[in-house]
Amino acid sequence: MNIHGGDIYRNRVKLDFSININPLGMPDAVKTALYRAVEQCDVYPDREAEELKNAVSGFLAVPKEYLLFGNGASELFMAAVHGIKPKKTVIPVPSFYGYEYAAKAAESEILFYETKEENSFCVTEELISVLTEDVDLLFLANPNNPDGSLRDRESVKALLRHCKEKGIYMVLDESFIAFCGDGFSMLSEIEEFDNLLLVGSFTKIFSIPGVRLGYLVCKNQRLLAEIAGQLPEWNLSCFAQEAGCICAEQTEFIRQTEQYITKERQFLEEGLREKGFVVFPSKANFILLYSEEPLYERLLKKGILIRDCSNFRGLHQGFYRIAVRSRKENKILLRAMGIDRPDPGGVR
Repeated sequence: MNIHGGDIYRNRVKLDFSININPLGMPDAVKTALYRAVEQCDVYPDREAEELKNAVSGFLAVPKEYLLFGNGASELFMAAVHGIKPKKTVIPVPSFYGYEYAAKAAESEILFYETKEENSFCVTEELISVLTEDVDLLFLANPNNPDGSLRDRESVKALLRHCKEKGIYMVLDESFIAFCGDGFSMLSEIEEFDNLLLVGSFTKIFSIPGVRLGYLVCKNQRLLAEIAGQLPEWNLSCFAQEAGCICAEQTEFIRQTEQYITKERQFLEEGLREKGFVVFPSKANFILLYSEEPLYERLLKKGILIRDCSNFRGLHQGFYRIAVRSRKENKILLRAMGIDRPDPGGVR
């Protein structure tokens, strides 16, 4: 069974609801930038990614010296773990498999902290009880994948303070934060916490999974240098650098996306609950649900791919993740599940 969604290469798929990218697609300006990058393929890309660094520094409102870029967020998780060299790592589960993959590669002892279904898999203050002096690293996603739960900034700050007291680094994965609206990112706290490594991604919000572009923000220059030393030379293609510079200009596109996702997520959730599925509250562009029916197999026969979550640590058979897509596609999915919802109007 696959550990990630999007396996359209070994399945006959008409609609892919297993990957969580923006249903509005790639902005036209980004597509133009990718075409423009073709003319740069006869030279090596800038190892320092200077233009990209300047653009994203302004976009995120952080000093450019705090930035590192990776071939997707996954490369940065791996580099961070090899840079920190943690003897013991804490990972709340269920969560993205990439954290475990990176920690294992660095031969770190892993403590999996299981969140509870009755709390909709939200990380609670109980997590602090396992963050003791012998822990070196905590992975935390906000919002979390696969359930879409979102912690408020004050509760994340409380965890960061505790980790700082105990000498624990926190890798905070904000790959889906742009879908959640303003006020949740911890970027504004980057100056206060030198134990914070904030990782984000352009892949999901700008619908460029084939381009691969992630960023890491950290004020700790010594640590940042250690992590940078774990990255290969020329890890960013000219396509990633050109596209990233234009992505950093797309603030209105992000605002429109957040509004669109909120409407479409509600449309899907209401339909799924009407059918009797157990739906877990989400603030992201995907929904976790539980069903006694074999939804993965049933939908795949109709050419629709969803994410079977039974191989997530902390979950089991019957859990599925569904991406939020366009109204037209969402209605096709619901009908395939035996749900015929009226369209209240006008959302494409």
